[in-house]
Amino acid sequence: MSSDSFNIVIPARFASSRFPGKALADLAGRPVLEHVWRQARQSRASEVLVATDDDRIAAAARGFGAEVVRTLASHRSGMERAAEVAAARGWPDDAVLVNCQGDVPLIPPACIDQVAALLVAQPGAAIATLCTRIETIADYRNPNVVKVVCAVDGRALYFSRAPIPSVGHGAGAPGGGANAVPESFRHVGLYAYRAGALRQLAAASPCALELTESLEQLRALWLGLEIRVALAGEPLGPDIDTPDDLHRAARFLQREGGVVR
Repeated sequence: MSSDSFNIVIPARFASSRFPGKALADLAGRPVLEHVWRQARQSRASEVLVATDDDRIAAAARGFGAEVVRTLASHRSGMERAAEVAAARGWPDDAVLVNCQGDVPLIPPACIDQVAALLVAQPGAAIATLCTRIETIADYRNPNVVKVVCAVDGRALYFSRAPIPSVGHGAGAPGGGANAVPESFRHVGLYAYRAGALRQLAAASPCALELTESLEQLRALWLGLEIRVALAGEPLGPDIDTPDDLHRAARFLQREGGVVR
């Protein structure tokens, strides 16, 4: 592999507490997973693989032309599933792979390229990811909107479901007022990993921070791995976590004139 090449792993599972089978749910005439795969295929990735333990997902993925890697059913996260693929493929420790979740049908290919390029450009980093600005007080307070705080050079300092940085302990948000939103950033769940760091993460047990916040990226910070963060270069559509999200995604596609090809 060349120094700037990368591969994509799309972990997909059928089980979901809020929306079982969402990877195969219909969105504009195609399964959600197919939209993800088509977006990934438009990136500069050398290889795009769907990783699953489920026969239904494997059959659907092969049906629309994806290459499938069967993985263990015991994985606790997409990160662990991606680590199994990296091991099965024999990717070296310095290889870059992007973990693109199977429920992000509207992810812009340019953002996939961006997160991979960010990691390639930062030799000391183990992981790269993206963020967007939080614009509303509702998102700032929403525990389902994961926030990230970074250093001046883009190194992640912390991720939380809580409102961070927290107003009320200092000067507060510029402009004041109960509904003023401080400068804050939403974490986008798109990761580029070095294969060696991914193996290290998958081999480690969940840490207390990770279990408290229910955020696996905190395991990397706890282990001392560097995560680099950049503002997403293109607008992002909604992820699919609930049936309502599916309706929002369909409306997004209608507004954008079918941006997912």
